[in-house]
Amino acid sequence: MRLKRSGLVEIFIDSEAFEAFYRRHIETVTRFLARGVDDPHTVADLVAEVFLAVLDSAHTYRPDLGSEVGWLYGVARNILSAERRRATRELRLAGRVSGRRRLDADDLARMEERLDAESAARRAFRAMAELPDSERAVLELMVVDQLSLAETAAALGIRQGTARVRLHRARRSLREVPGVVPPVVMEGL
Repeated sequence: MRLKRSGLVEIFIDSEAFEAFYRRHIETVTRFLARGVDDPHTVADLVAEVFLAVLDSAHTYRPDLGSEVGWLYGVARNILSAERRRATRELRLAGRVSGRRRLDADDLARMEERLDAESAARRAFRAMAELPDSERAVLELMVVDQLSLAETAAALGIRQGTARVRLHRARRSLREVPGVVPPVVMEGL
């Protein structure tokens, strides 16, 4: 069964047909969107989105299910609904941020100092990520989580001697990476 070509299918492949369709419906779409949005720039953006969506989905229009105007209103309504959801999310986010004060120059300076102070730890964690899983697990449990050798071995289901060897290998590997390991990682273990 061959589908009868409607005007909408033609706009999908013929720029003159699209222009005629656009001119026939631009005012209707603009009025519809202007009832739901009060910013003229947003209305203009949404009108453009509607006609882009029409181009993308014109091949799905079925004249037996309704008129092209009805279909066009459906497309416009979907675009308007998406805009309202976006605006609502934006308002919620703005509400979350509005209760917080902005960072001043002193705050930024303290933040930079804190970031600099933590840079060695970030490098150490990146280097730890490169370790074999078995060695990294021992190092994380003992250094980060502060477990004893016995607790670490029990947690991993290995002997204490195995945990000690893995810890030694991990520490040796990290020592080979210049400027990576803060002294606290190496001391007391």
